[in-house]
Amino acid sequence: MTIDTTVPDEHVPDEELEACATGLSIGDTRRSPERAQTRARKLARMDAWYELRARHSAEHASAFDPLSPNEMRRAVALVRNHESFAYHMRFASVMLVEPRKRDVLAGTVIRREAEVLLLDGVHRMTLRVGVDLDSDDVTRWEELPGQQPAITLDEFVDIEIETKAHPDVQEALRKRGLDIQQRALVTVDPWSPGNFGYPEEEGRRVGRGIFYMRSQNDDNQYAHPIDGLVALIDLDTLELIGLQDEDVYPVPMQDSNYAEKFMDSFRDDLKPLEIAQPEGASFKVDGWKVSWQKWSFHVGFNQREGLVLHNIRYNDDGRDRPIMYRASLAEMTVPYGDTSLMQRRKNAFDAGEYGLGACANTLELGCDCLGEIYYFSSATVNASGELEPRNNVICLHEEDHGILWKHYDQRTDKTEVRRSRRLVISFIATIGNYEYALYWYFYQDGTMELELKASGIVQTGALHDGQVSQHGLTIGKNLYAPHHQHYFSVRMDPMIDGIDNRVVELNTHADPTGPTNPYGNAFYVVETPLTTEQKAIRDLNLATARSWVIESSTATNALGAPTAYQITPGANCVPYAQPDSSIGKRAAYMYHHLWVTPWREDENYPAGAYPNQNPGDDGLPKWTAADRNVLDDDIVVWYTLGLHHVVRQEDWPVMPVDCMGFSLKARGFFDKNPALDVPPSAAAHCATGHTHCDELSDVDDHDARCDANH
Repeated sequence: MTIDTTVPDEHVPDEELEACATGLSIGDTRRSPERAQTRARKLARMDAWYELRARHSAEHASAFDPLSPNEMRRAVALVRNHESFAYHMRFASVMLVEPRKRDVLAGTVIRREAEVLLLDGVHRMTLRVGVDLDSDDVTRWEELPGQQPAITLDEFVDIEIETKAHPDVQEALRKRGLDIQQRALVTVDPWSPGNFGYPEEEGRRVGRGIFYMRSQNDDNQYAHPIDGLVALIDLDTLELIGLQDEDVYPVPMQDSNYAEKFMDSFRDDLKPLEIAQPEGASFKVDGWKVSWQKWSFHVGFNQREGLVLHNIRYNDDGRDRPIMYRASLAEMTVPYGDTSLMQRRKNAFDAGEYGLGACANTLELGCDCLGEIYYFSSATVNASGELEPRNNVICLHEEDHGILWKHYDQRTDKTEVRRSRRLVISFIATIGNYEYALYWYFYQDGTMELELKASGIVQTGALHDGQVSQHGLTIGKNLYAPHHQHYFSVRMDPMIDGIDNRVVELNTHADPTGPTNPYGNAFYVVETPLTTEQKAIRDLNLATARSWVIESSTATNALGAPTAYQITPGANCVPYAQPDSSIGKRAAYMYHHLWVTPWREDENYPAGAYPNQNPGDDGLPKWTAADRNVLDDDIVVWYTLGLHHVVRQEDWPVMPVDCMGFSLKARGFFDKNPALDVPPSAAAHCATGHTHCDELSDVDDHDARCDANH
């Protein structure tokens, strides 16, 4: 289907049509009565979820627990009632002040505290407010000059409404041949501006507006970019302070949709796949603590990082052994490799500029998660300080993962094999056009794994007839998608058998052929401790199969070697943005795959605490310049994952998931394979006449029981 370009009904009054062209008369979905009713129902479900679990949660309360809705409401009320609060101030976030590691481990009584970020648009100031929830006191009211918190979801709406309504924008849309009905279906995507040193942006809180169009309400707007036109909005005053109108590109008119309603037919040969656990799941949930197959950890959630894991431990034959104090996706950055007006400032910091938790999805059974599911619900706040429910925001389930271990003994003609099962805890955030799904996996052999899946819709731009972009792929008539990259910084606070740890680098080298290697087949591994921050800024090296081991500084295994976990890399890449570019200075963490720092209370985000409009040289490069000791100390390990996305035709109109990740594998942490005690699988239940059952009919019961994938 193509966009309808028919002339609007001439009997409709011009002033009403012009109102439609600004989008004001059709209403804004986020502020519509229907959305308000939906939000009220979600709030009621969230409050019911917490009320139902109130007694259980109180019995298992922990310092790691996320702020409850009632705690958020109390924090907001205390701030509103403070003498320094003014009616024009907006709430940017309300987050738990997490307890210090040593205080938690020492058994110190932990006070429940919240940090509230406020936006004072009148005085162009960000405020950081501390709230003690145990005493109901405001303990700090601090100005943060020059710092900008993440763009709020309310500002997303402001950017679209104020931009579309501006007469200069309407005139620019007319210049592109868009009639009144088409202008009514124009959408404006909000983008953080980055920092390019433009004087008109200095000292302001600003957002960029990127224009698209729909052919109908459910149409894929990214099929119709309105290129060559970008708006700049002052988010404090809601003024249009800039409208760049560089070139009049044709608006691509061909629809390209993916939703169910647009499909003419579906595959008819896909049989049902049912996941059944008639005795229930094997995990146990106590409050926000999860226990499964000797593993235990606490689940956390906040507005910035989304899912956070705390106090990850393993019960090793009765010994409750610590592995990780905290793990989270601390930042992610998406640099675009295109020089066009629409694309060149697209360098999103999706955690620090938008908030992964603020943009988290409600997960649905059978779609986002499959099997015997336990959901965690939480909340964030909007600019008014009202709660935004995040129901079913975290999904917990277990799944079969093929063979755990196996051996067939040729001499005895016997097989021993065990099925692998893993625990999955996940959440998904939608940041504009992209979906990011984060999965932590726990395995029965003591392995942890992080997998990130990217999906959604690629960014698009317009082309003149016959034009080809050097920096992207043509995906339709007058339509292209720019190449780009995704960088993820995973912050890990290790605690391998104690607080003091160290990182050792492993490099494999080939022995030259000679007296010590007469057959030319020998190779060996060189282990190098990383002693200071500068020495611990490292990159992957395929030639030496480089990896890194996090060792305990105090504990050893039965053979006298340090107990440890090894970072086993997966796919990765390197940045192509120049280091002296705006994004290069602001996201310098992405230029190295490994960083190690000593733990400090205020060093939590690799690009700094406030990357929005930050000029750069903050975060990891700034901290590590001191070259502090990281050997046998309380350390933090930062691992950088990169996804190099050279766009394919098959990524359009919605992208199949692209996966990346890494594993943390026990290395000398156990004295032998810890999964020997995993029991054999129960006997397979086969229906008569099925091919796989016939194949199993002549083997003994043990082999049939263990090898069948059921």
